[in-house]
Amino acid sequence: MNARDKAIVSDLVRFRCLSRDDIAELHFSNVKNPITQANMVLKRLRRDDVISCATDRRKYIYFPVPGIKKDSAKTGHFLAIVDFYKQIRRVELPRVFDVEPKLGGKGRPEPDVFCIWKGAPWFVEIQRSQFSEKVMQDKMNRYEQYYLSGEWEREAWQPATKKVFPYIWIIGAGSYRTEGRPYRVFQDSIDGMISRLMLKNDQIKNRSH
Repeated sequence: MNARDKAIVSDLVRFRCLSRDDIAELHFSNVKNPITQANMVLKRLRRDDVISCATDRRKYIYFPVPGIKKDSAKTGHFLAIVDFYKQIRRVELPRVFDVEPKLGGKGRPEPDVFCIWKGAPWFVEIQRSQFSEKVMQDKMNRYEQYYLSGEWEREAWQPATKKVFPYIWIIGAGSYRTEGRPYRVFQDSIDGMISRLMLKNDQIKNRSH
């Protein structure tokens, strides 16, 4: 496999699955006909049993070998994570982007994404459906227990000086009570967050003049 083949397989492992259009955008945007080139490469990788494909959708979904089941109920969830990645990447490439990172044992939070983007660490919750208030409060309690444990201060990504707890970013369905927590929670769309960050940057620039 060449370097691009390996990069495609690496992303399939990281994201669990990708559509043809996802792969074309992420790995063929620099060529004249991204879709055509993606189709040719994906056909070859399937032929060589490096990747597999679910063909029961209008747009084929590709998986690493081995990987999750083609009929997994979580496929839509992972594709939503890919879509989130593509959107923030268009603004600025995340320095770190981990899908469903493990933060310890039982009782620890289970974010959909941990990323370092726009110079800040984020735990991202991508909601495709609305959770009950009880379920969301349990999620917030897990983040609070993790915060109080101090384990996050030992993560490899932490700066050498002042330690930073990631912002919690809830995207998608529902609106939840998050006040009174020792960490910062945002409930905003990607466009809304980008506007918020741009406004903050403008305010910083204005104060410096």
